[in-house]
Amino acid sequence: MRTRPRTAVIAVTALAPVSWGTTYAVTSEFLPPDRPLFTALARALPAGLLLLALTRVLPRGAWWAKATVLGALNIGAFFPLLFVAAYRLPGGMAAVVGSTGPLFVVGLSALLLGRRPAPRTLLTGLMAASGVSLVVLKGAGALDLVGVLAALASTAAMAAGTVLAKRWGRPDGVGPLALTGWQLTAGGLLIAPVALLAEGAPPALDARAAGGYLYLALVNTAVAYWLWFRGIGRLSATQAAFLGPLSPLTAAVVGWAALAQTLTPVQLTGMALAFGATVAGQAGGGREPFGPFTGRKRRPGGHGPSRPEMLTDPRAVSVK
Repeated sequence: MRTRPRTAVIAVTALAPVSWGTTYAVTSEFLPPDRPLFTALARALPAGLLLLALTRVLPRGAWWAKATVLGALNIGAFFPLLFVAAYRLPGGMAAVVGSTGPLFVVGLSALLLGRRPAPRTLLTGLMAASGVSLVVLKGAGALDLVGVLAALASTAAMAAGTVLAKRWGRPDGVGPLALTGWQLTAGGLLIAPVALLAEGAPPALDARAAGGYLYLALVNTAVAYWLWFRGIGRLSATQAAFLGPLSPLTAAVVGWAALAQTLTPVQLTGMALAFGATVAGQAGGGREPFGPFTGRKRRPGGHGPSRPEMLTDPRAVSVK
C-alpha cells in the first residue's frame, strides 16, 4: 500500500496560521484604529466574493445550510468574538485562551468523529497552551468575564468549524477554493449588519490603509483560508488544530523583527515549547475514515488520506 507523504501537506497548511500571525502588525501599522468589525468585514466578504467569481460554483441542496454553518463558525462568529476578547482582556490572555483550541478539537473529534483522545494528545495540547502563555502573557490584571467568555466562545467556534469541515468534507466536483469562498461570503454577510450597527459607516481610507486591507483580504484571508480548508481535507482535525500555535509565534517573531519588540528568555522558552507541541501534534495523527477532500468513507483497500498575532498588547489577537 502506497502512503501519501504528509510532510508537504503539513508544511503548506502551516502557511495559513503563519500568515494569520502577521495580522496584528499589519493592523497596527497600516489600518485605521478601533475598527475591528469593519476590518473583519473587509477581510471576509471581498475575499469570499472574489473566490465565488473565480470558481463560479454555488452550493446545492444541503450544502447551502452546511456552508452557512461553517461560515458562521469559522468567520462570522469567530472574528467578532475574538475582537471582543482582545479589547476586554489584559495582555495576551485572549491568546492564551485561544491556544486551548487543540483541546477543544480533541473533545469535539471524540464527539463528532468518534476519535478517542490519546493521553499523549491531551498532554501535547496542554504543552502548547503553556508555551503560548509564556510568549504572550505578562503581568496580572483583573479578568473581564465577558472577555473570557468571548475568548472561549471564539475558540470553541473555530474548533467546531474545523471538526465539522472534517466531518462533512466537501461535495463531489467542488474544490477547496469554492468551499472557502462559500464560507468567507457567508461569514462576511453575517458580520456586515453587526459592523454597520456597532461602528457605523466605513472609515475613509488612504493608500496605506487600502494596501493593508488588500493584503488582509487577498493573502491573509483568501489564500490563507484556502490553504487551511485544503489542509483540513488531508490532515486529521487534531493535526490541523496543532498548527494553530504557529500564529502567535509568528506574531512574536514579526514584532521582534519589524516592530522593534524584545523577546525575553522566558518568551523564547515558551516559543520552543509551543513549537515543540506543534511538531508533536503532527505525529501519530492517524487516519480517519474519510477520503481526501470529500468527506466520503473510503472504499475497502482505499489509499486516500483519511480523513489564533497575539503579543503583549491586548489588541494583538490572532485574527484568523
